[in-house]
Amino acid sequence: MVLFSEDQIQETKMRGRIEVICGSMFSGKTEELIRRLKRAKFARQRVEIFKPAIDTRYSEEDVVSHDSNSISSTPIDSSASILLFTSEIDVVGIDEAQFFDSGLIEVCNQLANNGIRVIIAGLDMDFKGLPFGPIPGLCAIADEVSKVHAICVKCGQLASFSHRTVKSEKQVLLGETEEYEPLCRECYVRARQGDKGNT
Repeated sequence: MVLFSEDQIQETKMRGRIEVICGSMFSGKTEELIRRLKRAKFARQRVEIFKPAIDTRYSEEDVVSHDSNSISSTPIDSSASILLFTSEIDVVGIDEAQFFDSGLIEVCNQLANNGIRVIIAGLDMDFKGLPFGPIPGLCAIADEVSKVHAICVKCGQLASFSHRTVKSEKQVLLGETEEYEPLCRECYVRARQGDKGNT
């Protein structure tokens, strides 16, 4: 039997880490983020949650999943703002991380190096199937990456792609089921070819 000293136990508590939850739209990213954060709160850990100020689809302030689960959060305009709110915090949650600037990677590294558990949720690809914002860089430095999947609305296979169903070439277009649908690779490729044929 191994006995740990009080110092070792305290050090274990202070180990920071980065967890990334990524995938397509409608894959349950925010749902999983909320689940982990609520568990941390239940364990009496001090939790602070952030979301991009531009994301007001369900609520100005709360992080809300497609299933209407919610948790209160602080909307911010830049990743650097996170550091202003995180003294005396054990766990930081960040939703819709793809909308933040590339500085988020360094911010998360700094938080984890200071002993904070950082849980990030975001789209790993945009509607063109390209890496989205800081998510690829966050996956690279993460201690743990969970790729979650939706179900393809065309064939029922696991979906990894967010297909945009409205005409717009802007990378950031906030939307829901009217603007996006989750597709598997095969159905996504077919849909994108159809999109190009219609332009």
